[in-house]
Amino acid sequence: MKIRSKRSRSEVAFTLLEVIVACAIFFMCAFAVLQLVTRGLSAARSIQQREPDVGLIFAPLSTNKVFDVGSFSGDFEDNFPGVYPEYQWICDITQPFGETNPLYQVTVTIIGKTGKRRTSETTATALTWSSQPNPGALKFGGSAFGNSR
Repeated sequence: MKIRSKRSRSEVAFTLLEVIVACAIFFMCAFAVLQLVTRGLSAARSIQQREPDVGLIFAPLSTNKVFDVGSFSGDFEDNFPGVYPEYQWICDITQPFGETNPLYQVTVTIIGKTGKRRTSETTATALTWSSQPNPGALKFGGSAFGNSR
């Protein structure tokens, strides 16, 4: 024969006050951990060195239909003031396959200081097709290609 003890419901379950105190302690610990993670991420972001991407120079050139062969240079202060203060770019545009070929070679070099004494240099090269070649380049014998006399 089993003997069951008679307990009231209040003795078996947690009271509302105990649940509220437990939730308060849990949320205080969770928010403390969240604050530590946020501080760590902001500290890591503040020491992170930002370097410009060569795509910042390639992007405006990708919409050009006519390229001028030559070398161009500048800094990032015109388009991105204060973001990349120690960086300069150099862009060389050549026609490696002759003046009649509409392929242009675009080489972009970004030079800048990454630390107190370190210098960073990034170079990228792309071949770009021009839909409207340089008008002076297609002259041959006084007439343009494709025209019959």
